[in-house]
Amino acid sequence: MDDLTVLVAARNEEEGIGRTIEALREELGAVEIIVVDGASTDRTATAAEAAGAVVVRLKRRGKGEALTAGERVAPPGPLLLCDADLRGSVAGLAEPGADLRIAAFTSRVGGGFGIAKRAARELIRLRTGYEPAEPLSGQRRVSERARAACFPLAPGFGCEVRMTIDAFKAGLKVEEVELDLDHRATGRDIQGFAHRGRQLLDALLAAGPLAVNHRGMRLPLVGWAVGVRRDPAVGTIAAIGLVDDFWSGEERGFRAHLASGRTTGMLKLAGIPLVAFWRTRSLSAALVVAGSANLLNQLDTKPGRALKAYLAAALALDAPVGLAVLLLPYDLRERVMLGDAGSNALGAMVGFKSVERIRGWGRWATVAGVVALNLLGERRSFGELIERTPFLAQLDRAGRL
Repeated sequence: MDDLTVLVAARNEEEGIGRTIEALREELGAVEIIVVDGASTDRTATAAEAAGAVVVRLKRRGKGEALTAGERVAPPGPLLLCDADLRGSVAGLAEPGADLRIAAFTSRVGGGFGIAKRAARELIRLRTGYEPAEPLSGQRRVSERARAACFPLAPGFGCEVRMTIDAFKAGLKVEEVELDLDHRATGRDIQGFAHRGRQLLDALLAAGPLAVNHRGMRLPLVGWAVGVRRDPAVGTIAAIGLVDDFWSGEERGFRAHLASGRTTGMLKLAGIPLVAFWRTRSLSAALVVAGSANLLNQLDTKPGRALKAYLAAALALDAPVGLAVLLLPYDLRERVMLGDAGSNALGAMVGFKSVERIRGWGRWATVAGVVALNLLGERRSFGELIERTPFLAQLDRAGRL
């Protein structure tokens, strides 16, 4: 176990984190123990340092985020992931074996009605064909190969579900090991049900499409939900964007896609104007819709930026705002991402509302403006322009962590 590193995600564990670290040190020897303090309001970090652990202080909450931050500072080699309130021997888990070894507790104490666990088990089965006994177990040994395949982890309590899925998708060996372990269980009270509700939601999001954002965090793509509406054109544009979310390459910008030929970007470049023309039967309208979709997609580079732009345009054009308002706080806090599906669909909605209101020569003037902005975005980054303009930069940062 000389090259093993222990990662512990902790929040408000001042009372017990010292005992957990001492027990791990006594059992595993001189392994490095990294504790990631996820925005604790008590002295968890101080207690962990006093017990001899390396402490990473994180300003945000979230188990997946904490473990990802710890993995980035950990030295090369396998990892042992442990909960901060763990009790019992992990020696059987720490030994080398499968790429991903998961502790299955021999006895269950406390808990709810098993809804979150059954849902997590079914999600893993649907994605991999494997049906684990303990889909939510946080006690895991991760080999170097599994570490490369699974990190960065999905956010929140969905990290274990996605870790198992990613390991199977990478063709790695996964096994469960029954151990006499236990930890502080949540009860059948309001706090316990709230915790399991977060587990269930995080697991559902983690099992779906994910993408890595500008800070290297792996987040659920939820923009496809914008396409779930009565307008088949918006739904089709969202579907085209989702194809790009799943299979896009390294190409960026019109010229790169044109030079590469058959890319998902070329599908968007041709598909979105065709869908808009089918819906409006107007060339000018199709150009406005396609240009608007691409403009909002270009803005979707920082949390909340595209949604703020959409809401500003939607309020002026009387476009739907409900879903955008719902998603904005989660996007700002980097819990979800729009992706191309969401930004293209929202931009198309702005475009369709614009062509309903603007006709004649005003429509062609709008086409000229949209095309000019798209060409500007090809030559210069809108993000850089926003960040260099004090008022826009302040508005852009509002609400972020």
